[in-house]
Amino acid sequence: MHRDLEVVAQDATIVTAAGRMRARRIGSVLVESGAPGGEGRRILGIVTETDLVRKVLAQRLNASQTTVAQVMVSALLTITPDRPMLDASHLMELNQVRHLCVSEGGRIVGVLSVRDLVRHFVDAESGPVRELDDVYRPLSVLMRTALETIDAEETLVTAARRMAEKRIGSLLVTQAGSAVGIVTESDIVRKALADNLDATLIRVGTLMNQPVIDIDINRTVHDASERMAEKGVRHLAVTEHRKIVGILSVRDLIRMISVRDRPRFLREK
Repeated sequence: MHRDLEVVAQDATIVTAAGRMRARRIGSVLVESGAPGGEGRRILGIVTETDLVRKVLAQRLNASQTTVAQVMVSALLTITPDRPMLDASHLMELNQVRHLCVSEGGRIVGVLSVRDLVRHFVDAESGPVRELDDVYRPLSVLMRTALETIDAEETLVTAARRMAEKRIGSLLVTQAGSAVGIVTESDIVRKALADNLDATLIRVGTLMNQPVIDIDINRTVHDASERMAEKGVRHLAVTEHRKIVGILSVRDLIRMISVRDRPRFLREK
């Protein structure tokens, strides 16, 4: 877990939170009462990139006037430090989140991200991910085959609304019917919200990542994780014979682990 907590005051604006996420290259910040570091402060909630895209941009709220307290998730999803990593993966999967707060003695002492889980399971010499190496074309099992696209000339507001409607974190960007890039929640937060740009005027094509970073469908889960880490991305296009046939997210990499172990988790819960 990350013990260096990134915290903003409850009256901080969305622009401030987005700027902090960009500066630290993180996907969430904790929200606390009073001034950060002040007396009597307490953690009230958490704000993620997903919250900023779906609750602010997609709803066309003013990012410089909306506070984090207005959009934060205040019922913190927590886990104790002594719980196994498999339990953390179940909580993330069941609640469809990418971050967990680690709580000890009633205090938030750390934050665990889905990327942390992937590193743990992928780097392990044995375990559920290594077992997938023996599965024929494991990426075909994990990836999403429904390709959600958006034209490069559409606005960021349209992209945000599409992501919110489909409950996804990325869209393939097309031009003249061909995929030319990809736009993600991180792109929207770090390249637009952090600078308080007018999302009704910014075209998707100006912020997209290009070319699309891909991986062949015959590669392993370990290969996919390493490629994401190497390129600093959370999404990969999965290709077969050089044609995009699916999208793989960092969350997808641990979804099967959670599904396979769910009976044990629910029984013990």
